[in-house]
Amino acid sequence: MIPKGKCLSCSPIPQTGVPDIHHSTFESLRLGQSSQSIAVGLIRFWDSLNFKKDTELMDITVIFLDEKVNSVIHGLISAGRANHYMPSLKAGSIVKVVRFEVARCSSMYKIIDHQFLIRFIPPTIINEVITSAPEIYLQS
Repeated sequence: MIPKGKCLSCSPIPQTGVPDIHHSTFESLRLGQSSQSIAVGLIRFWDSLNFKKDTELMDITVIFLDEKVNSVIHGLISAGRANHYMPSLKAGSIVKVVRFEVARCSSMYKIIDHQFLIRFIPPTIINEVITSAPEIYLQS
């Protein structure tokens, strides 16, 4: 939870010469590849390992918070793209994610209640949008 008075929707999001760019909420996500952008809190991330194959890296799992609709969704970064995105992942930061794929979350691997997940694909861009982001309480 983001402290009262320091909310994501109130935070300035730098624009790159594009005034009034619209950031989608989790409620407006649609299945398939997307050119939408989301501005979210990056709560946590961790390596998902395959212990049957010598703890081989399967992917990086990311948990995002959409403060506007008080919802969380998880994201997946494939093992092949892990090194590319790892420098951009910082727990507790507020990030803008652009050009990703929205997929149904398999009930077998469901870690949160949201029906969708965000899959990072080669054109996906993730950038921290606030250098001094408000603290996100990880225990909430």
